[in-house]
Amino acid sequence: LAAVALLLGLLSVAQLRTQSGATGLETLSTQELTLLVGNLNTRNEQLRTEVAALRAQAARLEAAASRGETSVGQLEGDLARIRAWAGLQGLEGSGVRLTLSGPLDGAAVEDLLNELRNAGAEALAVGGIRVVTGVVVSGPPGDLRVGEVALATPFTIEALGDREVLTAALTRAGGIVAQLGAISPDVAIVVTPVERISLPATDRSLTPVHARPRG
Repeated sequence: LAAVALLLGLLSVAQLRTQSGATGLETLSTQELTLLVGNLNTRNEQLRTEVAALRAQAARLEAAASRGETSVGQLEGDLARIRAWAGLQGLEGSGVRLTLSGPLDGAAVEDLLNELRNAGAEALAVGGIRVVTGVVVSGPPGDLRVGEVALATPFTIEALGDREVLTAALTRAGGIVAQLGAISPDVAIVVTPVERISLPATDRSLTPVHARPRG
């Protein structure tokens, strides 16, 4: 009897330990198991979607690489274009060259530059100095300055763009060239379409002092 009682006691203790340590799926209700299976299916579907997206991206990159294109190369190209249009890099292309002489003041030169911009000029230089933000032609006749640089006469204005459109905008009847000639008969402005013009980069710092990028 003592042996049987001892055996029953040992079996009871083992059963209690087994039940108390059961923290796995066997302890979950049918409703909890259904919810768990649903969550697993949803997560698996999300993972399959992510895998498909990554495979598609890899395929696009492989196709771009086979064409000699890379994401880095595209970014470098975009950066080079931005630097060029901002004036941090030299540019070349077709356009017009204006040769100016006579008693021109800064306001008259600025009128010519504005006319070129309105006609679609993509980049400008006066006397070989790139015109960017903050660079203004000023001064009375005989003492013109491009920024802080004295401008000798005769001097040139060079503009990149569609040379036919720029030429037509400048030389049209009643246009800016005709107006300046009527106001100052001693002013001579020769407009020449040019196949290839090279404009230098600016040496001016384009870092804003007061402005900050918006986040």
